[in-house]
Amino acid sequence: MTDDSELDRLRTGGEIALAERIEVDRERLRRIIAFRMDHRLVGRLDPGDVLQELFLEARHRLERYVEDPGVPVFVWLRGLLLEILIRLHRKHLQTRKRDAGVEVSLDAIGSNASSIPQLARHLADGGLTPGHLMQRVERSSLIESALQQLEEHDRALLTLRHFEQLSNDEVARILGVKKAAASRRYTRALVRLREALGDSISGDG
Repeated sequence: MTDDSELDRLRTGGEIALAERIEVDRERLRRIIAFRMDHRLVGRLDPGDVLQELFLEARHRLERYVEDPGVPVFVWLRGLLLEILIRLHRKHLQTRKRDAGVEVSLDAIGSNASSIPQLARHLADGGLTPGHLMQRVERSSLIESALQQLEEHDRALLTLRHFEQLSNDEVARILGVKKAAASRRYTRALVRLREALGDSISGDG
């Protein structure tokens, strides 16, 4: 389920309310585009154009969504955005329809070689709970080395929580699990990152 007041705004405000909501989430959505877009498309596709396509797609599906939301608004918008990115990858990179590689690379973090350095830089700049962890690690290269040691599902959780800035509830909806399970998975990913950082620091000197 999603917030009733937000649903009411979308029901009564229609595409104007939708445009306002997308504007509120613009930076988060642009972050997803930058993170998940294949490096070969950077410079060829403008993020603003992708967001415009997102608005058009969401406007087309809005009535159906407000009748039976199922997930929070941002999770819905994110799902539409990933669908659009898949289509754009297929169109511009001439990916065969039967090839599932694009779908996997968009949501399984780690298959795109550029994603790990991006996540490492973000964690280095933005901090990571627990706070003392980042005090021990001053260079994003150490974090990148640690991320390389993690399984893809752990990197995916860290990406969803820290790079895409999703709440635990939103992550649970995306993963299709209960909030408690999502929280436990996230905690385990943090523990593994902490251990990998310890290995990176020991190996660095």
